[in-house]
Amino acid sequence: MLRIYTIMFWFSIVLVLAAVSVLFMYGLNLGVDFRGGSVLEADFSGDRPALNDIKGALADAGLAEATVNYIGDDRVLIRTKELSEDEHQNILTVLQNNFSGIEEKRFDSIGPVIGNELKNKSITAIILVLLAVIIYIALVFRKLSKTLSPWVMGLAAITALLHDVVVPLGVFALLGHFYGVEISAVFVAAVLTILGYSVADSVVIFDRVRENIVRRSSGSPIGGFPEVVHKSVMQTLTRSLNTTFTTLLSLFAIYFFGGESIRYFALALIMGIFLGAYSSIFVASPFLVWWTRKKQG
Repeated sequence: MLRIYTIMFWFSIVLVLAAVSVLFMYGLNLGVDFRGGSVLEADFSGDRPALNDIKGALADAGLAEATVNYIGDDRVLIRTKELSEDEHQNILTVLQNNFSGIEEKRFDSIGPVIGNELKNKSITAIILVLLAVIIYIALVFRKLSKTLSPWVMGLAAITALLHDVVVPLGVFALLGHFYGVEISAVFVAAVLTILGYSVADSVVIFDRVRENIVRRSSGSPIGGFPEVVHKSVMQTLTRSLNTTFTTLLSLFAIYFFGGESIRYFALALIMGIFLGAYSSIFVASPFLVWWTRKKQG
């Protein structure tokens, strides 16, 4: 294949290794959905008090372990252990007595058992999707088995999918460590959306590879396979770019104007959609060529 494929493929490997390193160093800042606890989001109509003042008021109420962060221009996010309704109302009373113009916008409370169950189910859902992708591609492209293994196509697609998921996870590990961004159940929905979008891009390229192989006849020498893959990529490039850019326009609008609650959901999708188009070209396609050459000796 062209040298650009090799360069970008190794760049992708470096990117994934960097993301994995960040995940090991910082880990993911799991939200209440996964680790259990309570989150209270409050809005201040007047001047927003200093974080230390809020922490002091909560400590006086018996919640010295609570963490407090600013979000947006006038809101505060308070994370603490799982609270009963009486404790919840007590916190609101303490805040209203100490600070003026405060209004509760959100309160979520999840037990640790439920949070752990949700985490396990989320991981299971992602693994099942990856397995389903391999089986789907193997079935769809089974007629190519004499010239190109459909299981290799599935493996190439999974490699691209892992790239598309690991890199955003690394970015969110950084955001969680430095800016307190949490991973919630909404993020899992974003990951599953990314998987579906990315595999669609890869399948479009693989389908064009299938068509070009059939046109060249099943007895084409393996030396010409890289040219077939490159031709297939170029034939589908315009469609892929148009779809990606129009989708990104909508996601950027959601990110900038959709509000704080879905901002990071949109950010995860922005990264995933872009990486999905990128990996279909520079990860799945080179991997398919490399593995096929290896199996052919």
